Amino acid sequence: MNALILAGGFGTRLRPLSCTRPKMMFPLANRPLLDWILESLAQKGVTKVVLAVNYMADILKKNFASLKHGIKIVYSYERKPLGTGGPIKNAERFLNKDGNPFFMLNGDILSSINYSNLYDAHRATKAEATIALREVEDPSRFGVVELNGKNQIQNFVEKPNEGQLQSKLINAGVYALNQSIFSLIPNGRKISIEREIFPKLVKNRSLFGYKFDGFWIDSGKPNDYITANKLVLDRIACSEPFLEKEIGISSKAKIIPPVAIGSNTIIGDDSQIGPYSSIGDNVTIAKGTNVMNSVVFPKAWIDRFTSINGAIIGEGAIIGQWVKIEDQCIVGDHAVIGDNVTLTQKVQICPRKELNNSVLQPATIM
Repeated sequence: MNALILAGGFGTRLRPLSCTRPKMMFPLANRPLLDWILESLAQKGVTKVVLAVNYMADILKKNFASLKHGIKIVYSYERKPLGTGGPIKNAERFLNKDGNPFFMLNGDILSSINYSNLYDAHRATKAEATIALREVEDPSRFGVVELNGKNQIQNFVEKPNEGQLQSKLINAGVYALNQSIFSLIPNGRKISIEREIFPKLVKNRSLFGYKFDGFWIDSGKPNDYITANKLVLDRIACSEPFLEKEIGISSKAKIIPPVAIGSNTIIGDDSQIGPYSSIGDNVTIAKGTNVMNSVVFPKAWIDRFTSINGAIIGEGAIIGQWVKIEDQCIVGDHAVIGDNVTLTQKVQICPRKELNNSVLQPATIM
């Protein structure tokens, strides 16, 4: 089986961290998002993945090369952004060799979907396309579908207005597609599969849904990214912390699972790590510092008696002593936060910025 992953997005909702890396390189429990996706595909029999790339494609190719988890990786380059439909046509030469259906995945989705079951369901209905569906409380951010009793999609509306559809079943960003999909997509232009292709398939009665349970999250926003990290930690480190080699954890430090801590990281006396924190490689956390519900990227340095809760700390960032950072705050790569600074709510600090004053309202500091 083959799969196409849309990996060319700019990750605008995760700025400023996405200014220096593609969103598929964002770590979850210290492994890139793309690594988790490839592993799950490999476990269900996928042998080739096409990465539709544009933004910072060189970083993805450097880290993943041409083989990972036994999956052959090829790269389909976009000279300009092609939306969610254009990359399918652009990658046709890589996907049309065996005539079989293939998967397509949005690159910021993390889920426990069983790809084998989706594939079998797609073949059984003889659909042209099958959308994985997940029920959510607030469907307004997503494409929403209505099904008949045979799982045929009778209505599909992308980001509906309130009251437009009664369903809470949303497009989960994972699809099984027939080779015939290529003939429906024009060459060389940006196209939305959700707005331009799926409505045609609904009219032709050839668009079906596959409902699944289990965990699912769109990790494209800061709070969702932190939640995605929690979901992974629950899977791998619920009862015992996941520790890499050569970690210097003080006997006086407190580690509360779920937690993942990278190699060559130092945790000082009287510090508390967790619950639900990922600490990257080569991080230093000094005495008396607490890190909870947060992601700390590699090579960050956090001084004494600092509190970080619900935040994302970028690679190589330097955080002073007696600092407080919380509530979806993002500190960019190599930024410097001075002593006694407080960041309380959705504050974004751009890379290499030095900040010595508290910010108590949502803001972007450039």
